[in-house]
Amino acid sequence: MKADPSGVLTGMHFLDGDHAACEGALAAGCRFVAGYPITPSTEVVERFASRIPMVGGVFIQMEDEIASSIAVLGGAWGGKKVMTVTSGPGLSLMMEHIGLAAITETPVVIVDVQRGGPSTGLPTLPAQADMMQVKWGSHGDYEIIALSPASPQECFDLMIRAFNLAETWRVPVFFMMDEVIGHMTERVDIPPADRIDVVERRWTTKKPGEYRPYAAGPDGVPDMVKAGDGHRIHITGLTHDERGYPAMNPAAQDKLVRRLTDKIRKNREALADIREDGVEDADVVVVSFGITSRVAAAAVDSARAAGLKVGHMRLVVVWPFPEHRIAQMAPRVKAFVVPELNLGQIALEVERAAAGRARTVRIGHAGGTVHEPEQILAGIREAAG
Repeated sequence: MKADPSGVLTGMHFLDGDHAACEGALAAGCRFVAGYPITPSTEVVERFASRIPMVGGVFIQMEDEIASSIAVLGGAWGGKKVMTVTSGPGLSLMMEHIGLAAITETPVVIVDVQRGGPSTGLPTLPAQADMMQVKWGSHGDYEIIALSPASPQECFDLMIRAFNLAETWRVPVFFMMDEVIGHMTERVDIPPADRIDVVERRWTTKKPGEYRPYAAGPDGVPDMVKAGDGHRIHITGLTHDERGYPAMNPAAQDKLVRRLTDKIRKNREALADIREDGVEDADVVVVSFGITSRVAAAAVDSARAAGLKVGHMRLVVVWPFPEHRIAQMAPRVKAFVVPELNLGQIALEVERAAAGRARTVRIGHAGGTVHEPEQILAGIREAAG
């Protein structure tokens, strides 16, 4: 392996998505990972464990996913960039600590390599059915960010962005892979460190005694400190004031929860990452994400060869959902076609944003494999009809 002096890989490599995601995390500055083995995500932390001696970080295999998800929150408040890695059943166990990360505004990246469910389901086969769980899985009102890579190269590139977003907005950021992308091997180009844009945490410049852990800046995001640096901090999952002290009243609840949600909702257009192809004059737009985008691209090509006016919109950032873009397109297209490896989770969002101005055609799939391009093509023909 060719590495720069910091121990981070550089150059051209053939990696699967799980390994590429690990390398992206290392390049982003992640130096603490806690996790528990679960198919098909285990290769991410296996590689991290073997690479940690080269970069001066720490990996801990915890006793379960619950312990893993709380350990990384502690690591973040200790000053490290942190990540945990899991798949479906493990993600379900982490939900209480996702809510804790949201209310304490702890920057953390959670990698979910999706597999067929519910319950133990299909441990070694793909799905995309965790999308609503990461948005709504914990209780209460809060916002998260979720990215969906469609190649091993994007597993590297978008992992860096995931950490940058977590550090910028102080929210849990989900990295929504699937078994196919996780185990797909392709060429991955890893640039030198000086060509990688890495966002560092916004540390406070205030002196001890002046700093308040939840006094938000103009962007709605508070500065952070490291535990043990001389600042008195109180971090709690209870509703709290700017000092971090419990404030158990409706006014404090309203102020806190609105800020937690507004810092993402008011910036959702800036956070959006949509890759569009031929949507300007399309009658039908296919909306996809992750591995399904690669199959959808073949169906779109076939539809165009048959003379249909079809566009393709790939969601790289799925949450916050780019409802503004769907709303812009809805009055001038006949329909949106939404293939996904679930029975219609993101299709519901498309339908909501279209608000009756265009049809939404669902091409659901229960998982275990990917769509055949012909299934998506049939949906395009139905929508164009």
